[in-house]
Amino acid sequence: MNRSTVSLFACATALAAVTGFATLTTPDASGTDTATTATELPVERTSLLCPSPSISDLAETSYTSFTPVTKGAGSDGKAELVSAAQESKDGKKSGKKKADKPVLTPKEPGSPVTGDTSGGDSPALIGTAEGQFAPGWTVQETTEVAAGTGRGLQGVNCTAADTEFWFPGASTDAARTDYVHLTNPDDSAAVVDIELYGKDGALEAPAGEDITVPPHSSEPILLSTLVSDKQTNLTVHVNVRSGRVGAAVQALDDKIGGDWLAASTDPAGSLVLPGIPKDATDVRLVVFTPDDADADLNVKLASPSGLITPAGSETLHVKAGMTTAVDLGDVMRGEAGSLVLTPTDQSVPVVAAVRVTRGKGEEKETAFIPATHAVGTRATVVDNSAKGTTLSLVAPGRGAQVKVTASAGSGGGKAASKTYTIKGGTTQDVELPVPSGLKGTYALTVEPVSGGPVYAARTLVATQEGVPGFTVQTLPDDRGMVEVPQADQDLSVLQK
Repeated sequence: MNRSTVSLFACATALAAVTGFATLTTPDASGTDTATTATELPVERTSLLCPSPSISDLAETSYTSFTPVTKGAGSDGKAELVSAAQESKDGKKSGKKKADKPVLTPKEPGSPVTGDTSGGDSPALIGTAEGQFAPGWTVQETTEVAAGTGRGLQGVNCTAADTEFWFPGASTDAARTDYVHLTNPDDSAAVVDIELYGKDGALEAPAGEDITVPPHSSEPILLSTLVSDKQTNLTVHVNVRSGRVGAAVQALDDKIGGDWLAASTDPAGSLVLPGIPKDATDVRLVVFTPDDADADLNVKLASPSGLITPAGSETLHVKAGMTTAVDLGDVMRGEAGSLVLTPTDQSVPVVAAVRVTRGKGEEKETAFIPATHAVGTRATVVDNSAKGTTLSLVAPGRGAQVKVTASAGSGGGKAASKTYTIKGGTTQDVELPVPSGLKGTYALTVEPVSGGPVYAARTLVATQEGVPGFTVQTLPDDRGMVEVPQADQDLSVLQK
């Protein structure tokens, strides 16, 4: 009996180290401090999915990969990012398509690696990292579109596959062209439902049901083909019936550029939307609750000096099952800030995102910031440049100390670190540590040292011909470590 029990926990430990998604504890652990019943180990394998970047022939896309150095991760392993296979022409079968070569192959943790593509119809990518490359592996897809619909700078973090996604902030307005990109990394087909919710509730979208995504392939679904209604503000719910997929929304506008809309964090009573650029000329908040009850929210802006209430938007009433949008206008007034949503009374789970506009007149560009998880243990963002990078840190509750490390550059240089104190209720655009001898782009790794939860976002700016192109990425926990039972703990209690 004892031997079988130990074997069971050994299997569970190995599974957790590979997937990085499990937190394991023993049932009814003795004592009040259950932290001693588990230890943290680096994950041993990570998979990431990157959507097809653009249909524009003018698009130039770069991919940047980085793995932070992680204690205990070992000295071997590999990582690569390769083209997803496409369904065969006869439509009867699909499988892995042998790529000529990977888009990029990292050489060692601690140094970024870049790869490039150009033109339209570039495929979605599937990435895997093992051993020392797996813990905290981060890949970003950055696209510059010189002209046309969605022109400007578009950026998205490649993400892990999952079974459910929420995207408040999508649209089927006449000026918008929004696609939901679904990427299946597995050997069997995935079956997906796409549900749409407008200002009056759920929309009839039978074409969004039972969408089949073949193995090792990607499907871009144009939202305007699913419904006839023109909706300015939509919430998209991607629900995977069978299998799993990666999902992201590409939101393109005819006049004011476009960007990727990443998934909001899971529905929750309180949300943080970090790092709205201080020069934003217009901010639109979009909120949705999947609950049966209405949600009433306090809306606060965490500024450099503390929490303030946007004039005229002190509270927000969100009807159950209906998408609610509020234009906050020029709410930033030249200061860094983050939106903090909390329930006024009874907590009701919600999802949220903001559409941010920079520039004026015909020189406008847009980006999106979804509600996100806290940094947690560690988070990384890549493709930073010597100029045009802003890192925003927000402590919505208690103050916190945060360590930020700028890695060596993709073409050379030496890493540098700096520690910051973020006061409770504030957002700070911090002065970044500068890697000495920097060549190429670099990674920023954020690690809370003490205090309350910290949220973070990074803004990239690249002005082209007077148009202020920009993109914003949030920094949730990289899930590079996983809690597993200690191998030497006393398991005899499980025999009773």
